[in-house]
Amino acid sequence: MYEKTYPNKRFKLTLQFLQKHINTSESILDLGIKNPFSEIMISEGYAVENTTGEDLDENQSAIENSSTEVVTAFEIFEHLLSPYEVLKSIKTNKLVISVPLKLWFAPAYRSKTDMRDRHYHEFEDWQLDWLLEKTGWTIKDRQQWTNPVNKLGIRPILRRFTPRYYIVYAERV
Repeated sequence: MYEKTYPNKRFKLTLQFLQKHINTSESILDLGIKNPFSEIMISEGYAVENTTGEDLDENQSAIENSSTEVVTAFEIFEHLLSPYEVLKSIKTNKLVISVPLKLWFAPAYRSKTDMRDRHYHEFEDWQLDWLLEKTGWTIKDRQQWTNPVNKLGIRPILRRFTPRYYIVYAERV
């Protein structure tokens, strides 16, 4: 049974932002394979379908052929080489996207064992805003939040007040 607890602050704030802008009556295409957050969306009453793990840089057919009313992309765009092409291929008029922000005191994330689990882009907020604008989206709302960790050191202290995540609700004009 699903309990209304969330594994971390990011999931809780992402769900609150989604609920603020998207009704459960609207169908969602969530970019990326089924994941813990897509399960949370489903448990909250959203009709969600996910892409199936295809390389979205090379193949946008799942996006182009979708008849959903909303596209969500939670921590996906930093893994793409060409988020511009993916954003241009979206046919819906509503988009909710979140990305990790570039931190001046930490390098971009790169898994040493999984070639797909790397951040090609870690955005500054203005960069994502500009990318959305260039691809025909108008930002209607945005929010940032921190990601504190329970460790000692300079970086953990900086994470307590430096925003790490950026979420945007945008509509196509």
